[in-house]
Amino acid sequence: MPTISLCMIVKNEEMHIARCLDSVAGLVEEIVIVDTGSTDRTVEIVSGYTSKVYLYPWKDDFADARNYSFSKASMDYCMWMDADDILEEKEKERFLQLKQSLSADVDMVMMRYYTSFDEAGKPSFSYFRERWIRNCAQYRWIGAVHEVIPPNGKIIYSDIAVSHKKLGAGDPDRNLRIYRRMIADGKILEPRQRYYFGRELYYHEQYAEAVSVLEGFLRSEEGWVENKIEACSICAKCYQQLGQEESALLTLLRSMSFDLPRAELCCEIGRYFLEHENYRNAIYWYETALDVPKNGYPGGFVLPDCYDYVPFLQLCVCYDRLGDRQKAKEYNERAGACKPYSKAYLYNERYFDSL
Repeated sequence: MPTISLCMIVKNEEMHIARCLDSVAGLVEEIVIVDTGSTDRTVEIVSGYTSKVYLYPWKDDFADARNYSFSKASMDYCMWMDADDILEEKEKERFLQLKQSLSADVDMVMMRYYTSFDEAGKPSFSYFRERWIRNCAQYRWIGAVHEVIPPNGKIIYSDIAVSHKKLGAGDPDRNLRIYRRMIADGKILEPRQRYYFGRELYYHEQYAEAVSVLEGFLRSEEGWVENKIEACSICAKCYQQLGQEESALLTLLRSMSFDLPRAELCCEIGRYFLEHENYRNAIYWYETALDVPKNGYPGGFVLPDCYDYVPFLQLCVCYDRLGDRQKAKEYNERAGACKPYSKAYLYNERYFDSL
């Protein structure tokens, strides 16, 4: 059975760190903690779990810090987690089963990463991340922000999920600040960094600059297809904020030049037509979203609700606006079958009962 080093970089995580380590400590053979400058009780807390605690001077470079943590690992595989991540109880047995059955030639295990949850605690946003990585010099992090280990070797995908459960607000300006500093220092952003830079600009409501950066990324022949598709979505949102509605729609449709339609993009196109009161076109795109297979694209960002709940709910709205109350009610019931606790579904139920 392979051995695993859990490698973490932390700073001022006294609120989270014990919860994280408690969730995984009994499943790994070694814990490596690299502290980047805590002023709270973080180092004291982690020292109760491991003696391998190292101090590291922060350099505005997440990849460098993570590589330093990997350099201190001594087991077969390195595993990373952030301090506000946890492995839920239901995942632990599958985690152990995977360790026991893992083929010796596997270089990288991709696991689901749940980063957002609905009102019932059900994952509403997920994607795959490299989670177990063979401990050798060939596998190292790149990227000062949104760091990644380029996939290489024999890779397997597992449905085991790590959940991101943040308890407090972080520094919302950190990533953009690092990108600005890189550019000021004369560094050329590679394609993946340009995508994430554009995304940070969008988050900071700097829409015109975000469009410029994302359009440049989309025109480039380089870049991962999933980032291209997501860039279309973000760029369209920027165009809408700038009042350029036609450009927003064309950018959403442009996503299909990179690959087959994604349910997430179909729902955005449907929403565009719904907001413009073109209900027939909206219906077409929401129905198309329902035809897209779930888990058909394991590498990309996934909004699970876009494959059933959202199209059902929006089809209810479209048919109600067209006067077909029976069909609208049927779609609302199908949305309720997905999420019986949904406030929107329950509101619609009361609406139909009042008619």
